[in-house]
Amino acid sequence: MQSPTELVALFRRKGLKVTPQRVAIFEALQGDTGHPTAVTIYDRVAAGMPSISLRTVYQTLNDLAAMGEIQCHTIGTAAIRFDANVDDHQHLVCDGCGAIADTYLDVSCLRQGELAGFDVARTTVVLHGTCRRCAEAAPDPQ
Repeated sequence: MQSPTELVALFRRKGLKVTPQRVAIFEALQGDTGHPTAVTIYDRVAAGMPSISLRTVYQTLNDLAAMGEIQCHTIGTAAIRFDANVDDHQHLVCDGCGAIADTYLDVSCLRQGELAGFDVARTTVVLHGTCRRCAEAAPDPQ
């Protein structure tokens, strides 16, 4: 995802309004690797800007996704998660706490025509397991 300053310029070039609420959303997403939900972003922004609406958050996130600045994922949870990392990557999902982390796997063989004439445009790989924090918190099996 581009910086908040670059996103302001992009929105202006696209003829979209640049409001203090949208700038706050850009800033809330910057550097967030936790794959937040819209409600998480809303709560973060509303802490300093109580007048923001959840609708504004959803609209801004949808605009960013349509521009390719963020990705939307439904990864093992009911809520859509937003990912500021638009690189080609995969996800690790903890079945204990629901944490989502990025990982990079070599899936290039899937894009090189090795699937019986099927042209792969993109891949979605989600690995489920237990994160380190949950594993360390688990009782010792004896």
